[in-house]
Amino acid sequence: MTPVLTRRWASPQSWSIATYRKLDGYTALAAALKTEPGRLVELMKNSGLRGRGGAGFPTGLKWSFLPPPDGKPRYLVVNADEGEPGTCKDIPLMMADPHSLIEGCIITCYAIGSQLAAIYVRGEAVQAMRRVAQAVREAKERGFLGKNILGSGFDCEIIVHAGAGAYICGEETALLDSLEGLRGQPRLKPPFPAVAGLYARPTVVNNVETIASVPVIVAGGSDWYRQMGTEKSPGPKIFSLSGHVTRPGQYEAPMGTTLRQLLAAAGGMKDGIPLKFFTPGGSSTPIFTPAQLDVPLSFDDVAAAGSMLGTTALMCFNETVSVPWAVWKWLEFYKHESCGKCTPCREGTWWLAQVLRRVVSGRGVMADLDTLTDAASNIFGRAFCALGDGAATPVTSAFLHFRSEFEDLVTGRTPPVIGTRELVGAH
Repeated sequence: MTPVLTRRWASPQSWSIATYRKLDGYTALAAALKTEPGRLVELMKNSGLRGRGGAGFPTGLKWSFLPPPDGKPRYLVVNADEGEPGTCKDIPLMMADPHSLIEGCIITCYAIGSQLAAIYVRGEAVQAMRRVAQAVREAKERGFLGKNILGSGFDCEIIVHAGAGAYICGEETALLDSLEGLRGQPRLKPPFPAVAGLYARPTVVNNVETIASVPVIVAGGSDWYRQMGTEKSPGPKIFSLSGHVTRPGQYEAPMGTTLRQLLAAAGGMKDGIPLKFFTPGGSSTPIFTPAQLDVPLSFDDVAAAGSMLGTTALMCFNETVSVPWAVWKWLEFYKHESCGKCTPCREGTWWLAQVLRRVVSGRGVMADLDTLTDAASNIFGRAFCALGDGAATPVTSAFLHFRSEFEDLVTGRTPPVIGTRELVGAH
């Protein structure tokens, strides 16, 4: 396909406003400011754009949930706290084309009646944060931000905020708490952010790729946008291929593209070693095997096949990889990143990681496998937020497809997959 979201990435100094404007930048904003805000919300609904942050909720519908204006502030918050293992699409987008995000923010603010957007960038992504902050300054210098934008009478400001490096702040309500200066922990819902979000005011929280898609929809129209992708998951998508791939990286393709097609574009599996398993949407999504190579990567098709599209973080593992080892590594991450607010996640992730560590080091017993299954089932659906579900999912899906590998480690048919040094480091 002709690149849409990534079409400027290969241009010289693609992050500059000069390059952005040469390639039709801010023309969608000029058109949007001449349109009634309600029509922009309907445009997003008609386009079928679904949130690119993982859940896939319809963007226009989310915007429409805001109550009618009451003369008081309302906000747009952009979730750029990209911390899921394997997920690496938003940071490249902010590095290569930050003005697409800025333009999308301004249009979104206009559509929902907000005058302030906050872009919450993961604290470790220093270079991406600097790029976005520079783009904000350039946009303001040229009259695309601030007072009376392009003579329309619309005022808008954008704040770039550095997160403190907590994975939990990728959860939208924990992000809002962090923005307010509080400890990043999930809030009880309802009320949802659309009613009581940042500073208890109506707030739209969207992902970077979602907001960067807004200008192209305004410029091209909903019918044009729907020509790409599938009926229920329209539009282009940035797919992140990592792991044992010949050419890992970001690949833009229509929603519904298969991993087989993406691997062909990426030169296939590295060194010709066959694929053993992969994640369709990051480590928190149930793993797939080569049997799912031809599953269309859309929200509904992946769900029907037993997983989640998530953030389209396609981590590909070849046949040399031990599944129990990979699951243990993921669980060490989730244990470390649990905020500790709820017991199932706080205690359950610790137990899962501890038992898995015992299994992969060759010290496990068969009862440990039942413990893992029991602990995962007691976390899933019982945690305060989705982090608990994300931690339980690798265990349950690995047992579904590769239980024999766990049993072989316990019985000694397979030697331990970690040594003493790695085991000590895990503590």
